[in-house]
Formats: sequence, structure tokens, C-alpha cells
Amino acid sequence: MAQRVAKDLGLPLSTVINAYLKQFIRSREVYISAVPRMTSALEELVGRAEKDLRKGKNISPIFSSAVDAIRHLNS
Repeated sequence: MAQRVAKDLGLPLSTVINAYLKQFIRSREVYISAVPRMTSALEELVGRAEKDLRKGKNISPIFSSAVDAIRHLNS
């Protein structure tokens, strides 16, 4: 299964394993999870979006039709 996933990503499995081992050596950590993890860039983006939401900033109104949405975008 791992070989199939690596192939789907266009990588030989040995490259994936070597990258994992290098990361293990650098960080001295082993991370095992069945739950997807957000990247730090995505965590930052979500954090900014949550901050904007709390401030009511950069929030689009709710539209009842596509015409209303387009009208809003063109205004």
C-alpha cells in the first residue's frame, strides 16, 4: 500500500523512506497519526481567518441568489 501511495505521488518508496528518516534524525521525534495534520502555513491562515471572523472583518454577507452575489462583487 505504501508503495502504491508513493507511486501515486510520483516518488519511489525509497525516497519517501529516506526523507522520513532524515526528518527523524533532525527532529528526534516520531509522529504517528491516523488524523490528518494541518501544515503550519494552513494553521496560520486559519488563525487569521478566525481573528477576522471575531472582528467581523472580511466577511461576506449571505446571498439569496447568484445574481445578488455578483451584484455585491461588482459594487
